[in-house]
Amino acid sequence: MNAPRQGMPRLRRLSRAIALAAMALLLGAAACGLAGLRINTSPSIPLGLYRMSGMPVARGAHVLLCPAQTPAFALALQRGYLGAGFCPGGYGYLMKQVAAAGGDEVGFAMEGVRVNGRLLDASAALPMDQGGRRLPRYPQGTHILGPDQVLLMSTRRTAWDARYFGPVPLAQVEGVIVPLLTWQHR
Repeated sequence: MNAPRQGMPRLRRLSRAIALAAMALLLGAAACGLAGLRINTSPSIPLGLYRMSGMPVARGAHVLLCPAQTPAFALALQRGYLGAGFCPGGYGYLMKQVAAAGGDEVGFAMEGVRVNGRLLDASAALPMDQGGRRLPRYPQGTHILGPDQVLLMSTRRTAWDARYFGPVPLAQVEGVIVPLLTWQHR
């Protein structure tokens, strides 16, 4: 006759507790998503908790968007600049700030991106990423954004933003997000 294993009941209880905690975490995340809450873990905008709003997309607003299925975003996913997610093409959402909107003049040059003649801080495209790989660059030139376009930028020098993928269709924007609890990345 085999003696009962002393550790099995404790292991079962621990396994159940872990499974229940994981389920509670998933249900909590789903409830937050349904309530319009979003968590930003990317340094492109301040880290923290945001809420989807019904506000119109305007210059200065933070937005949540699904990237288009373009070569620039495919490269971003492949290299890990963009996470996998539920957007078409398997892309994760991006959170960026609107630097320019319909009617604004946008210029792409070696020294950086200009909006209505003003050079944006930290907007020069980098030639290579932190791994030493060449980065694509949006073609140089000046454009007037159409009413259905926005320019999404970050104030971080190393961010994946319009310097590399250019203006995006307004239709890609899921909505304006409003900060609830945020802090700056170090």
